[in-house]
Amino acid sequence: MILLVLLASILILIVTIVQYGEQTDDYNILRFSRKENATKHDIEIELKRKTTYPITTSNLAKIFQDRIYDIAYVHKLTVSMYDMDGGLLKSSIPYNFDKKEGTNLSIDIIKELANNSDHKVIKDRDEKGITYQSSYTYITDTRFKRIGILKLQIAQDNEEQEKELREFISRLSLVYLLMFITAISLAYFLSSYITRSIQAISEKIKETRLNQRNEKITLNSASSEINSLIDSYNNMIDQLEESAVKLAKSEREQAWREMAKQVAHEIKNPLTPMRLSVQSFERKFNPEDPTIKEKLSEYSETLIQQIDVMSSIASAFSDFAKMPTQRRERLDVVDIVKHSLDIFSEDYIHYIPQEIELFANLDKTQLIRILTNLIKNATQAITENTATPRIEVKVTSEGNNVKITVSDNGKGIIEQNKELIFEPKFTTKTSGMGLGLAMIKNIIEAYDGSISFTSTENIGTVFTVILPKN
Repeated sequence: MILLVLLASILILIVTIVQYGEQTDDYNILRFSRKENATKHDIEIELKRKTTYPITTSNLAKIFQDRIYDIAYVHKLTVSMYDMDGGLLKSSIPYNFDKKEGTNLSIDIIKELANNSDHKVIKDRDEKGITYQSSYTYITDTRFKRIGILKLQIAQDNEEQEKELREFISRLSLVYLLMFITAISLAYFLSSYITRSIQAISEKIKETRLNQRNEKITLNSASSEINSLIDSYNNMIDQLEESAVKLAKSEREQAWREMAKQVAHEIKNPLTPMRLSVQSFERKFNPEDPTIKEKLSEYSETLIQQIDVMSSIASAFSDFAKMPTQRRERLDVVDIVKHSLDIFSEDYIHYIPQEIELFANLDKTQLIRILTNLIKNATQAITENTATPRIEVKVTSEGNNVKITVSDNGKGIIEQNKELIFEPKFTTKTSGMGLGLAMIKNIIEAYDGSISFTSTENIGTVFTVILPKN
């Protein structure tokens, strides 16, 4: 709206200026034409009078000796008479506005006058804001014989017209300024009315989540287009809720299927040696064998080991499936980390605390589990090719958080495995279920903490754990 009003104002201003210019030009032409006809009529009357001089070219200056000034004064223009070669015969220049002396005609004007069908030439020139219009025609005697050239010149001062134009433009500008302000006000209120509804819809769309119940939009005063958009959004919310329910059900079923497959796979591993042990014992069992007790003891020990493996598998899945219960107590993290490292015998594990004491409200068992898991992974990352193996454990305070870093110079993590490192069941080792990092990630996030890592292949890995003190 504002742009249309602005463009309309500019176009009307241009049209007005052009129109005024054309009207001024037309007025000047008509005015000059009337004066020209009246002047020529007076000259014809003067030539028809009986005079003592014959009507010839050489006598024109004598015939109009005094009369030329009267004609020029009456019609308010400059009258000049020339012979057929362009030589000046008589002029009313003393009465002209610029007080200049007359000059002979140029050859170009004489040729142009002779070649024109109506034997008339009009010339214009502008000088200091004044337009000078000149006409050139032939002077004829009573028998219509050409005896000279008549030049009539008028000075058209357009100051009055330009003043009127300026006044008109100033008034028009005031009108369009008022219209412009009105257009801005209307555009503002209209856009506010439209965008208020759109803003409400936009906020609802930003709040839309797949994993929560979303409210529908209800607007009482809105246009039909906005109501159509609201209906589409509400229908989308209904479909989204249905899709969310189906997706949640599908994810639960998929999770249970994956878990069942993993449990079955892990249980089958110890069942195979147990089966082989039973079959071998049954085939070789001899009650009279003097070493039967030793063989029975060995057989029992093999079964017990496999049963323990199955028990650890069941415990691991049980621990992963349930959110760890927290028993928060005030702990000295520096001291707990130190005692956690005592169970490791590797001499390349170095503890570098940055604080003497660092207290936080944490579960001691879960903190030990986090540390032992990270250090165990670090020791397993150390390979035989590592020249000087080194694992560093650092504890420091960062604001209201405890920061624990475990770094090693082992084989590192390859790029394609970085996104999967915290996924359940993912492991790069030949043994294990791949639940360790996923489990400690659950523990850390239960404290509203975070765990991250940086790793470069064949250079090493750094795990960083952030836990709140309170």
